Amino acid sequence: MPLNATHHGATGADPARHWPPGFLWGSATAAAQVEGASHEGGKEDSVWDAFARVPGAVAHGDTPENAVQHYHRMPEDVALMKDLGLGSYRFSTSWARVRPGGRGPNAEGLDFYSRLVDNLLEAGILPWLTLYHWDLPQALEEKGGWANRDTALRFVDYANDVYSVLGDRVQHWTTFNEPFCSSLLGYAAGVHAPGRQDPRAAVAAIHHQHLAHGLAVNELRHRGAQHLGITLNLSNSIPRDPTDPVDLDAARRFDSLQNRIFLDPILRGAYPEDTLADLEQFGIREVIQPGDLDVIGTPLDFLGVNHYHDDLISGHPNAEGGDGHSGGATRPTSSCWIGSEDIAFPSRGLPRTAMDWEVNPDGLRDLLVRLGEEYPTLPPLYVTENGAAYDDDVSSDGSVHDEERTRFILDHIAAVGEALDKGADVRGYFVWSLLDNFEWSWGYGKRFGIVRVDYDSFERTVKDSGLAYSRVISGARTPSLSPTAA
Repeated sequence: MPLNATHHGATGADPARHWPPGFLWGSATAAAQVEGASHEGGKEDSVWDAFARVPGAVAHGDTPENAVQHYHRMPEDVALMKDLGLGSYRFSTSWARVRPGGRGPNAEGLDFYSRLVDNLLEAGILPWLTLYHWDLPQALEEKGGWANRDTALRFVDYANDVYSVLGDRVQHWTTFNEPFCSSLLGYAAGVHAPGRQDPRAAVAAIHHQHLAHGLAVNELRHRGAQHLGITLNLSNSIPRDPTDPVDLDAARRFDSLQNRIFLDPILRGAYPEDTLADLEQFGIREVIQPGDLDVIGTPLDFLGVNHYHDDLISGHPNAEGGDGHSGGATRPTSSCWIGSEDIAFPSRGLPRTAMDWEVNPDGLRDLLVRLGEEYPTLPPLYVTENGAAYDDDVSSDGSVHDEERTRFILDHIAAVGEALDKGADVRGYFVWSLLDNFEWSWGYGKRFGIVRVDYDSFERTVKDSGLAYSRVISGARTPSLSPTAA
């Protein structure tokens, strides 16, 4: 989905904007990043527990063992969500807690999620459940992980266990969060769990996660689930020089691995032909069995879009400002672009977050519009993650005046409004993240939360960005005065 975006920048959320009825305002977390209690309540190792013990795998030797203690502080956190006015909370269940060691089900683990859902509903907050946010049981990884086709079948067992307990109260089900990260970053680049650097395994992991998604959608729909979807992290792929064939081809290849290898089989029931050709040497055709793509292309009720930044692409490795890196939940080496190691990511001179990701709200607007133009069968869209890490300073009175994050969020909300004006069918926005947390390979060094967490006391403090987001939510729910009433 190569896109030449403009960069004039949004100017903040318009308090007078009329948002569609029922537009959903929420925030998001992931189990492995916030729960802690990594070996309590029957839970056993996930791939992230094991990966974090590898020397040098995670910054500062940090682990998710305690995270931010959401497992023990859940009622307090739900009360905080209610105070902020959230309409929905997007959370994930941990496969390693529900089916520890790949066995299952674990009644104590499922009870935690049942209590969480009850607390949310009592607070008037819609539960938005993600089944897979990267915490595969380590025992299944030792049997081949996502490179093993059988893992897709085990995922359906896990999904059934969760639905059996929560299906009477949870309506919105996301199968996978960002399969790009748990396949390419985990099995090719090695910067995410399980830390493998095997391109063939990464290609197999992509397909088997797609298959697991389609199988789970069919199974849960058969059992009565009403709203089923997937969340993808998508980026505009912008050639540095749109007249340079080398840059154009690099942008095409980047777009293939970041976007279309996920969008096309899920929304069109087929892999792009250029993707199949690019990955022929890594065995992509070998893992596709008859009937797989019919399963994978099962119609969805929504598509979650995670977006943090765009990518300027060059096929010249020494392009000015190029570093051979791109974004994701971490900044991976170019080895994740299997077959595309010559891709470079030059700078455009835009402001950057603490993750070194450029800030360009127009990119979110353009992405949401472009999806509708390129995919005629596109289901309704939800922005399921959008946010920024910055180095927060705590004032003497304990408050956090995070001006850059506040501006980032407000400008991106404005960009969503502009996408709506241009015809994009966007139904909701979830800011990432509710809480500062374990930021994967970056450990606790990068803070995305609209709520600060003191990592010693675990005390929660709403940042200025959280207060500003709360005001946006409140204003969006207040009917605008008519000229006569005014």
